[in-house]
Amino acid sequence: MRVAGVDEAGRGCAIGPLVVAAAVFKEETLPILREIGVKDSKKLSAKKREKLEIEIKELALDYRLFEIQPRVIDKVVFRSIPLRRLNYLETMVMAKLIRELKPDLVHMDPPDVDNLRCAEQVQSVIKYKMDVICEPKADHKYVSTGAASILAKVRRDQRIKELRELHGDFNSGYSSDKKTQQFIEEYFSDNNECPDYMRASWSTVQRHLKPFKQMKL
Repeated sequence: MRVAGVDEAGRGCAIGPLVVAAAVFKEETLPILREIGVKDSKKLSAKKREKLEIEIKELALDYRLFEIQPRVIDKVVFRSIPLRRLNYLETMVMAKLIRELKPDLVHMDPPDVDNLRCAEQVQSVIKYKMDVICEPKADHKYVSTGAASILAKVRRDQRIKELRELHGDFNSGYSSDKKTQQFIEEYFSDNNECPDYMRASWSTVQRHLKPFKQMKL
């Protein structure tokens, strides 16, 4: 049986992309993932995640990563179409990766508050039948999802490092991060336009945009 895990990193960030990852494994490989220490990426150090990322890619039958850039996120948030906002966008990206990997069973951490609706949306765009299990904290419960969370987090960290090298040290990019908040405030003290690496639709950024400068997408 082909078992896939799907997860994301960077959903709540004001700076940088949201990264979705999926990986598919033979069922008999899952115990090996546990043995090498694969689990929810948030419970691992950056160094451990980077080491495991290499091993996960070697053990996987296949894997995929997809980066949702800030302007794409802004577009769906500003449009504000019911049931077609960020949750739906992320679900459709997850479905795209699942469709490419062709697993028999999927464990995914749902972006939607309605687990059943999320599973139905995924299955609706995939022609063949599979078992789709959407559960909160799936990256903690299922080792395949934990593996995907590590792939997503490592890629996200790489992108954040690249952005810091280009634009200055904003630390994590999360809205709750004081250094990120300070960076955004200092940026807008000299600029009116939102740069493409920030999410203009996030309240952390919105409060610094003048009304006539806010994006209309």
